[in-house]
Amino acid sequence: MSRRQKQKKKYRGFWRFVRIQAVLLLLLLGALGVYFFGGYGKEVQGLLTEAKQLAHSSNTDTFRQIQTSVLYDDNGSQITTLKAEKDVYYLSFEEIPDQVKAAMVSIEDKKFYKHHGVDYKAIVRAFLAMVRNGEVTQGGSTITQQLARTVFLSQDRTWQRKLEEIFLASELEKKYSKDQILEFYLNNIYFGNGYYGIQAASRGYFNTDVSNLDLSEITYLCAIPNNPTLYDPVTNSEHTLARRNRILDQMKQDEVITEAECMIAKAEDITLRRPENAKNNYVETYAYFCATQALMQADGFEFKNDFSDEEERSEYQDAYSEKYSECEKHLYTGGYRIYTSMNLAMQEKLQDTLDDHLAKYTEVNDEGIYTLQGAAVCIDNQSGLVKAVVGGRQQDYNGYTLNRAYQSYRQPGSAIKPLLVYTPAFDMGYTPDTVVTDAPMEDGPSNASGSYAGDVTLRYAVIKSINTVAWKVLEDITPENGISYLKNMDFAKLDRQDEHPAAALGGFTTGVSPLELTAGYATLENDGRYRRPSCIMRITDASGNIVYESSGEEKQIYKVNSARTMTDVLTGVLTEGTAAGMALTSTQSAGKTGTTNSNKDGWFLGYTKYYTTGVWVGYDMPKELPGLTGASYPVQIWKDFMEQIHEDLPYAKFVAPAGSVSAEDTGQEAE
Repeated sequence: MSRRQKQKKKYRGFWRFVRIQAVLLLLLLGALGVYFFGGYGKEVQGLLTEAKQLAHSSNTDTFRQIQTSVLYDDNGSQITTLKAEKDVYYLSFEEIPDQVKAAMVSIEDKKFYKHHGVDYKAIVRAFLAMVRNGEVTQGGSTITQQLARTVFLSQDRTWQRKLEEIFLASELEKKYSKDQILEFYLNNIYFGNGYYGIQAASRGYFNTDVSNLDLSEITYLCAIPNNPTLYDPVTNSEHTLARRNRILDQMKQDEVITEAECMIAKAEDITLRRPENAKNNYVETYAYFCATQALMQADGFEFKNDFSDEEERSEYQDAYSEKYSECEKHLYTGGYRIYTSMNLAMQEKLQDTLDDHLAKYTEVNDEGIYTLQGAAVCIDNQSGLVKAVVGGRQQDYNGYTLNRAYQSYRQPGSAIKPLLVYTPAFDMGYTPDTVVTDAPMEDGPSNASGSYAGDVTLRYAVIKSINTVAWKVLEDITPENGISYLKNMDFAKLDRQDEHPAAALGGFTTGVSPLELTAGYATLENDGRYRRPSCIMRITDASGNIVYESSGEEKQIYKVNSARTMTDVLTGVLTEGTAAGMALTSTQSAGKTGTTNSNKDGWFLGYTKYYTTGVWVGYDMPKELPGLTGASYPVQIWKDFMEQIHEDLPYAKFVAPAGSVSAEDTGQEAE
């Protein structure tokens, strides 16, 4: 290269540098202009002043304070308190194992002992991401900033909150030592399921002091706070394990553990050992879930279950997890009064009935949990609120109890037909007297009985749960249309691949929960008007101010006469159909059985004017149970429970649909 070319290249680099500096100077001048002349200067100064006041007025007791929330039943009697016992489980810096400190610094803030509260390079990265996306989308927060946010500030993604967080972190570092800040942090961060601080998490998940945990268990716990919903070790253990391994890799990279220690810790299986007093009661776990969602709703979060693509679904799930974690934290620390619709007498009846009917199945898995399980939900048809929820068989077990009523998703079998196929078909002009041919289908389903009846009415097809007819009707009204009804009723695990005729028989990618299915049948009784299932009537703060109140909002899903027609047809299931002889003696009732392939799941969903109850029976790890159908244990549990809760209620008939023909007048004999 010639000397002239070298000089030209040198000057080109110089002028590029000058242009970059000029642009940065213009940006700085623009920012200063906005600051002084755009009205933000006063606001920023106010944030700085407030940050200084918060930091200077704080003391070591500030990081131990907490308020207790209280949960009430439908009579206003206290069910339990929700308290994150920070003070009880508070550890001094010296009491916190060194591996805990090293793990958190490695994964959360490598420069913790070098910065003065703020990592400005990380802030710049987060700022540039905010400019690109129009909102704060990534971290950059130091441990000190996280502490400031957790103890003093909200979780709002606004520039004001972020700026005050920066100011506050700087002020905290002026007042407290690094060791104090790390101590405060490790005693205040949220580990999910009501556990604040590393010691509470250790006691809650492993039933022992953190000093007794090994490296693998410590890093497993340290994986949780980044996103306590996503990394919940109770419900998302595979995610927790994956993040544990990332933490171990970071610690090895930072040379705080050896490669051998890293490999041994990664190879270790983690088994939770939750104490007997863990919040495992089905009423409590469901109520906490509903209350958290109520706080999310009160804060403006919009729930979704329909997405254009997987990217949109993933973004929503991330936003949901973050908001859920934030509101769950507030639930345990905000001093709320949570008033529910749960009726403890009905709860006990439902639990006992399910337990009694499944009592002869005593096989347990490696963790001591019954392998054959059941779940049930009862909804008050007047209010649309949940009165009782059973998430499994009751047993003495020292650990977490999965609440299958809302946390498990299973194939619904024929129990989905009224919601997905027949009531939508009535909306589109079908009637109970519409004739459809029941015959073998190429590339289609067979009937459970193995026989075919030829030309039958829709009423007969529903009563006898004929698969070929349901398939044909869904093909006619289109699977996309049928699935849209479920989407409108907030079924959470629907997939584009579910828009297929097999959905008529309950063939879903993931499945449905007992809670969702019960709410769907309650919609039929409520003249086609859907109410999002919940047990929360209202939430107030400690001073009695209303934070959330159930609005009783309803959404019309089916036409009124279509819903009444479906109810009229479903009364026949209990008198001459797949659940013949199981009609209630105390009042008129309607319902539908459901059975999946190889007798892996049994369902019964039934209702009266008063209550809707859904029951599921099956194995957590799906396998065949010979003889299990919707007409076996599920309907027996349903009938026994419903007879009990209706015995003191007046006999009530359903509202007949316009132009109806009752089941006994169809002229068709039951097989």
